[in-house]
Amino acid sequence: MTPVTVEGERTTKPAEPARRGVVGRLSWGLADQAASSLSNFVVGVYLARSLGLTAFGVFSLAWVTYGVVLNVSRGLATDPLVVRFSGVPEPSWRGAVARSSGTALLVGAGIGTVCLVAGLSIRGQVGAAFAALGVVLPGLLLQDAWRYSFFAAGVGRKAFVNDVVWALALVPAMVAAASVGTVPAFLLAWGGSAAVAAAYGWYQSGIRPRPTGVREWHRDHRDLGYRYLAENIGVSGASQIRAYGLGAIVGVGAVGVIRGAELLLGPFLAVLMGLSLVTVAEAARVLRQAPRRLARFCFLLGGGQAVAALSWGAALLLVPDRLGAFVLGDVWRGSAELIVPVTLSVAGAGLGTGAAAGLRALAAARRSLRCQLFASACYVAGGLGGAVAGGTAGSAWGAAAASVCGSAVWWSQLRAALRERHDHPIPK
Repeated sequence: MTPVTVEGERTTKPAEPARRGVVGRLSWGLADQAASSLSNFVVGVYLARSLGLTAFGVFSLAWVTYGVVLNVSRGLATDPLVVRFSGVPEPSWRGAVARSSGTALLVGAGIGTVCLVAGLSIRGQVGAAFAALGVVLPGLLLQDAWRYSFFAAGVGRKAFVNDVVWALALVPAMVAAASVGTVPAFLLAWGGSAAVAAAYGWYQSGIRPRPTGVREWHRDHRDLGYRYLAENIGVSGASQIRAYGLGAIVGVGAVGVIRGAELLLGPFLAVLMGLSLVTVAEAARVLRQAPRRLARFCFLLGGGQAVAALSWGAALLLVPDRLGAFVLGDVWRGSAELIVPVTLSVAGAGLGTGAAAGLRALAAARRSLRCQLFASACYVAGGLGGAVAGGTAGSAWGAAAASVCGSAVWWSQLRAALRERHDHPIPK
């Protein structure tokens, strides 16, 4: 319920419960991502220490590829769900979730089959890693779909519990994988435990995924799905191209060094990703209830994340080498030199997410796609151009510059979209 205005004065009492609701939902988003990122951080650190630089680089290539597939699934399945089914009546939400989760499951099965065949064809250490990734993709994508479904319904605590189940299942799986000690074994353990959480998500929601509803879902939401798909592929595809290009230009070990530097930002990235689970849904609620507050909401969201990232990066500069080597092993020495550029890159991305949430809440898919394609092109050009000019460090600085430029474009497009909506309001 929006505040009532009487002769220029606005009552604040109706806004207080709504504000508490926003804080509560954001808190569950942070708690959920903390559980997810903590387990990923522990896995990453353990692998960095156990596998060595080259094998960790192979794992990082599979991880980046998973990120691409995950963003394909989100663009087609869960992004339209969050934009159009956040805060709707439960019957409408349940029907949408059945089709959305079925879409995610089908994407995982299809692309997983491609990865499996490609991995068996490539052979070697890299081929085995991609074959293992193909096996576990359906469970990974379904588990992610449940998380977004719960946040769209405003029940983030269920997403948190689901990620805790994944973390608990991961412990015995990693113990079993450690006895083998290979990258494919760890990938199977990681993805297999996600499948356990995906099955539990089915139990939590009481909703059976409907792959047969994919055509209907695609037909009803293709106006958003295609653009969000292209936008998301731009994000993760740029990361993948940069990783593959960096491996070709500098070596696979350089990919592991970059991944190690990103792990150092892990706790803050948990905050960034945790907020991203709920920011679009909350921005959509703000737009429905108090449209004039959307710009302020996005500014506070993006600015807060940028300041937090810079603060965390400054703290990392004070970490003693002995402690860093204990955490990352041989990866620490190279990764420690990249703390400043990687921090700037994450801060730029955090600032841009505020504007991105606003554009998605406005359903300005054309503008957000334009922003993402530009940002992704800058990221690839900066990352690979920097690698040619200055090796691993040059790639990190190039990516940081691209991140800041991309954030500026995001905000310029949000301002344009808000002016456009003000000049041409959309009737309820």
